[in-house]
Amino acid sequence: MKTAYLAAACLSLLPAFASAAVPTGSDIRKIENYLNSVTTLEARFVQNASNGNVAEGQLWIEKPNKIRMEYDAPTNVLIVGNGDFIVYHDKDLDQVSNIDYEDIPASLILGNDIKIDGENIKITDFYQDSGTTIATVEYAKGGVGPITLVFNNQPFELRQWKIVDPQSVEVTVSLYGSKTDEKLDESLFRFRKQNNPLKLKKGR
Repeated sequence: MKTAYLAAACLSLLPAFASAAVPTGSDIRKIENYLNSVTTLEARFVQNASNGNVAEGQLWIEKPNKIRMEYDAPTNVLIVGNGDFIVYHDKDLDQVSNIDYEDIPASLILGNDIKIDGENIKITDFYQDSGTTIATVEYAKGGVGPITLVFNNQPFELRQWKIVDPQSVEVTVSLYGSKTDEKLDESLFRFRKQNNPLKLKKGR
């Protein structure tokens, strides 16, 4: 379960790739320009997994490399990235883990100098119609799986991303009510573990 959440940080129903096309240079530049131009992003998200798990929460991103994914109950998971490392906090188990950015596919949407050059980062599947652009992006380096990005065309903005975790579970994150380029509180990207206060028994 932890792997799935991290990979998401890291689709409802996508059109089949039967009509997949080859992206033009203009298509690639449009995706690059969008990913590089967004400075902050805030949105509600719904996360669906192919094993049937569904979760919701709030997402904040400040580039480069800052992220907070706060899951609603009953999931009780918090993911916070401060730019150096990512903290995964399972509140139910009271467990905290540190994760490297290089280990999650979603690091692609956290950078501010993305270059889809066909060597280090390349598009392996592409679909476009009047309303949607879908691109599956792969890294040349091993250990990091592909990520599928789904954009609305008018206006051009990120709507969803999809990854496949090491257990072959597809994890999809869909964004709602997105706001971009607004100032975010820096405290969102600082992890502070809150200790549960001891419950005192009432005396007579």
